[in-house]
Amino acid sequence: MNFKTHTLEELEAKRGRLSSRLGLVGFDGFVDRIVQPVANRSGPGENFTPIATIPDFARRIESAAGKSTNIELFPREHRLGGNGPIMAHALLSAGMKVRYIGALGTPEVHPVFKEFAGKTEAFSLGAPGTTDALEFTDGKLLLNTTSSLEAITYEAMVKTVGEGKFFDLFSRLDLIGMVNWTMIPSMTDILNALLEKVLPNLPSRDQRTFFFDLADPEKRSDSDIKSALLTIKRFQSYGKTLLGMNLKEGQLVGRVLGIKESGEDEDSLKRLTTKIRQELSLSMVAVHPRDCAACATREDTWYLPGPYTDSPVLTTGAGDHFNAGLSLGHTLNMTPLASLTLGVCFSGYLVRNARSPSLNEIDSFLRNWKD
Repeated sequence: MNFKTHTLEELEAKRGRLSSRLGLVGFDGFVDRIVQPVANRSGPGENFTPIATIPDFARRIESAAGKSTNIELFPREHRLGGNGPIMAHALLSAGMKVRYIGALGTPEVHPVFKEFAGKTEAFSLGAPGTTDALEFTDGKLLLNTTSSLEAITYEAMVKTVGEGKFFDLFSRLDLIGMVNWTMIPSMTDILNALLEKVLPNLPSRDQRTFFFDLADPEKRSDSDIKSALLTIKRFQSYGKTLLGMNLKEGQLVGRVLGIKESGEDEDSLKRLTTKIRQELSLSMVAVHPRDCAACATREDTWYLPGPYTDSPVLTTGAGDHFNAGLSLGHTLNMTPLASLTLGVCFSGYLVRNARSPSLNEIDSFLRNWKD
């Protein structure tokens, strides 16, 4: 049985469990402005040729050294952003009940989050950050302002939610997604507070999954990254713990852990994923390059070619959709192969349609996936 048939059968058998699952995602929030850099303009509005690739953009910037240059950014749309809101929105679209805690606006929720905040009964901890997402055919550049995220602390969460409600919410959760460690200065402190003050005081729960995404930690020191990884490792004592990374993040984490694997071919990617999981003793580690993905558990390691397209409509949020699909599958007790397949399908659907899919749309996407 191939992975598509396997996943379709599991999805059919287990999707009914989704209505009984409750997830919480946090703790960031960004207002994303999706833009295209202009190479040549021939008229107003859409009459321009975009800068197609990141190397093209780099050459344009390099040529300005010692001089100056003007690069027009053509706005495509404003949308909710941040690893947490995008992942939570994808889970909502799939039909999962989701709560959200994060930086969505103060004193009022920012307009781009209004509908989302209502659906997730969200608690806002402060003003969101902002991102200019420069989209290219071979990737994206995310230019952020993040100073407002300094307001995200454990103490702020407890004060905003209320201590009793906070503990009650955590006691009922099946999935807890904690993402964007890189841009939240107090994130390691938040994780330690949960480990020391909250989780030991909760009743045991058979269904409890923790999902983590560091979110491009290149700007953080190796010692900070290693400290975060060792903190994440401790969550395994309280539930099944998953770590998701793109290839760049996987390579960086591998280097910090002393793992010498590039991850740039199937065998090396499987070894990289396996060794990171072994080093951290987690339930699952997943690494997803643009055109494939791998995940490792205690039992085995799996690899999938992705439904890659060289003509993406939207790439911002593709990794967050992978995370949503992977963690949703895991929360439904689907096999690692089926969960990995959901991850690449959620991501593949987004980049083609610029919106989050329903489970029916994932079913259709998977049935129509051509090798």
